Amino acid sequence: MKIWIVLEQKDGELHRMSREAIAAAQGLAAATGGGSVDAVLLGGGIATLAEKVAGGYALGSVRVADHPNLAAYTPGGYVAALSAAIAAAAPDWVVFPHTYQSVDYMARLAQGLGAGLLPEVTAFEEDAQGLLFSRPVLGGKLVAKVRVRGEGTMLLSVQSGAWAAESAQAGSGELVTLDGDLAAAKPDREILGVEEVGGEQVDLTKAEVIVAAGRGVGGADKMGVIEDLAAALGAEIAASRPVIDNGWLPRDRQIGSSGQTVAPKLYIAAGISGAIQHTVGMKGSAVVVAINKDPGAPIFSLSNYGIVGDLHEVLPALTKAIRRAKEL
Repeated sequence: MKIWIVLEQKDGELHRMSREAIAAAQGLAAATGGGSVDAVLLGGGIATLAEKVAGGYALGSVRVADHPNLAAYTPGGYVAALSAAIAAAAPDWVVFPHTYQSVDYMARLAQGLGAGLLPEVTAFEEDAQGLLFSRPVLGGKLVAKVRVRGEGTMLLSVQSGAWAAESAQAGSGELVTLDGDLAAAKPDREILGVEEVGGEQVDLTKAEVIVAAGRGVGGADKMGVIEDLAAALGAEIAASRPVIDNGWLPRDRQIGSSGQTVAPKLYIAAGISGAIQHTVGMKGSAVVVAINKDPGAPIFSLSNYGIVGDLHEVLPALTKAIRRAKEL
């Protein structure tokens, strides 16, 4: 079994979800009886990052496409660089992190290769008939179980948080040059500039600790307990959709199928019932603490720790305890 991982980087830094993709690919290799797991890294001026990846993870090799044509991402450039190399090596699986960038060009790459496409995988398991993959459908309302039929290369992307980045196995791999004529991998568009959408908006995907507010908070004038706890923990504040729709917090704070997908080390859900539209965006969190007055709230089924009670009583007590502990 031959598995490739196409890593994503920006400005010489590896995207968090690339490490999750490494963990997923290593798990896929183990589930299929072993085999080589090789990483592919594209960009311009990425020699230092390539050495870091090769020296940090248990990979057969790190195949590097380092060329000025790939310094700025364009779908045409990436497809051209990857197509010839994948066609020549014929890996069984090519794993991608499921990001806005990979979504932009994966279908085009699959079509050109005549390869299969299985996006946004959240899990896989083995049974008597082989591998069975899970992926969300209908905005996360349902989970589809999928089998792959036929032969040839399959492109697969893994959802944010489905695999823990920390579970990627450490080790080292050989640095090699990606096969193909990189000079021919010309950008198919002119990049005039790159702007962050809403420069003041927060990127919750980078947060290690999140305190999330739900409808149970009761109103914008009652958000103080959320803000105090977040300040005590050094956390980011997030919310479920009802909070956003009611205008209690700005849209960039929303977690869920129509918001951001996060995987922090700690996620505190206060007054959130746990509708699937929300949980699809946070179920990859390492530790989940839920506070809700309803003992039957679905959020408790995803929680490592659950507190049944009034959040306006629980959160101030928790904040006080955290502040006291920091003073010791």
